[in-house]
Amino acid sequence: MKLVIGSDHAGFPLKEEVRAYLTKAGHEIVDLGAYNTEPSDYPDFAEKVGEAIKAGVAARGILICGSGVGVCVAANKIPGIRAGMCHDTYSAHQGVEHDDMNICVMGARIIGPALAFEVVNSFIGAKFEVTEERFVRRFNKVMAIEAKYLCENQAAKHA
Repeated sequence: MKLVIGSDHAGFPLKEEVRAYLTKAGHEIVDLGAYNTEPSDYPDFAEKVGEAIKAGVAARGILICGSGVGVCVAANKIPGIRAGMCHDTYSAHQGVEHDDMNICVMGARIIGPALAFEVVNSFIGAKFEVTEERFVRRFNKVMAIEAKYLCENQAAKHA
């Protein structure tokens, strides 16, 4: 699977371990930075990964910062991005299966490499195949919320 990955300086060491693990497993990884531990701003990397997914560079991505919270909040500002915080394998696969999550977010100060590898395996192995009516209904409501606020923002720009 082709994936995009990004982190800020706090997530850099874990990103490097996850990138190497996924590459060794045969996945194609597009690394969008950070490339060292020099202080950097997490929104920059959240935007790069989100934009790459929107542009079709890859269908899914991984974001890592110190807690995971910052990149998760920033990535979810991008229309079409559904980033979820995943510090366990259940959230990683359930987020894809029920919510079509396209970015798996982890906090480097929260989990270590061994668990991160299990989380990304769960994320990568999951498929969005919602067939139960209640999940379809809920997913459609989420998409309607996004569409509503996109329309309001576009109308405000033209006013």
